[in-house]
This record gives sequence, structure tokens and C-alpha cells, in this order.
Amino acid sequence: MIWTPIILTFKLAAVTTVILFLLSVPLAYWLAFTKSKIKPVIETLVSMPLVLPPTVLGFYLLLAFSPAYPFGQWLDENLGLQLVFSFEGLVVASVIYSLPFMVQPIQAGFSNLPVSLLEASYALGKSARTTLLKVLLPNIKPALLTGIVLSFAHTIGEFGVVLMIGGNIPDKTRVASIAIYDEVEAMNYGLANAYSLFLFAVTFVILLLVYLIRNQHEA
Repeated sequence: MIWTPIILTFKLAAVTTVILFLLSVPLAYWLAFTKSKIKPVIETLVSMPLVLPPTVLGFYLLLAFSPAYPFGQWLDENLGLQLVFSFEGLVVASVIYSLPFMVQPIQAGFSNLPVSLLEASYALGKSARTTLLKVLLPNIKPALLTGIVLSFAHTIGEFGVVLMIGGNIPDKTRVASIAIYDEVEAMNYGLANAYSLFLFAVTFVILLLVYLIRNQHEA
């Protein structure tokens, strides 16, 4: 078995998960506590990847990032970024596609906290930032863990979006899901099975650990 697609897959999942965590915590905090009228619109946009076919999202991202279109041209000329058929493009697409898997568990964790916890922190003169970092986040560790694991596992299994944005470039964008597809097309079922079995085992162990930790926390 060639390990490059496996390594690239886990690299993509790790980078995507870190970025998602940094973006999703403030977004989930805002969604949980805001009374803004645009909240339903933002929640809808965040949740769209759950129901939108991956190829639809991948197609529009492909158009947006292409140097032949205004946004992609601006990225290329001003920032020197070429996101189409690149690892960086896979990261951006994966962040967008896996966003609800990080935001929704964390938002639910914030929403389930007693309001008195928030009020007590503010009454003691703590700032919103300190309240978030020192009071709220430590009390939603199971939600944070769920979001991290779901995002990581979901990124590992991506196919349609990464194929549309990254194509199939060895050592650059050929992740494990694309490698499996290639081997099946070439009727190399033994190698396809090796890739599939490895990913199955890894994701099973990751999810099992999460449920064991959650059950211990709830006990």
C-alpha cells in the first residue's frame, strides 16, 4: 500500500480541524447567545453542507477559485494564491464543507449551559473573552470533543468536494478517498480494500474513544 494518500488525508484532516476549531468557537458562541434577526440566516448557511450535494458545493468553489473568474483572479494577482488543484484549496473547501460538524455540537454545548453561569461571571466583572475562555469552554468539554472528532472524521471521508477542487494529483491532492476510487476503477480491489480497511479501523477507533470518554464523563 502506498502511504502518501493516507498521510495527506490525515494532514488535511488535522489542518482543517484546527482551523475549524478556531473559527467555530466564536461563531457558535455568537449563535448560542445572540438575539440578532439574522441568526436564522447564518444558521442556515452554516448547515447547508449537511444537505447540499458535495459536487454542487465543489462546483461553485471551483468556479470561485478559478483564475478565470474575478475572485480567483484577485486571489492570484494580489495574494499569489492558486486554490484550484492545490492542497491549500483542499483545506479551504474542507473547512467550508465540515463547518456544521464543528459549529453545531459547540453551539448546542453553549446553549445547554445554565444562564446563571454566564450572569455570575459578568456579575464578578469578568469580560466576555475571559468568560468564554475561563468559564464557558471548560464546561462544554464533551461538546468540544464531539465537534473536533466529527470534523476530523468527516474530513477523512470527503470525496466529492476534494475531487472537484483538488483533482487527482499524486503527492499533492490525491487523498485516500480518491485513491480508493482510482483503485476500484482500475479493478485493483486488493489495494482498494487495504485503503478502505485502514480508514475504517482508524475512524472506528477514534469514534469508540469518543464514546468511551463521553460515557465516563456522564457516569
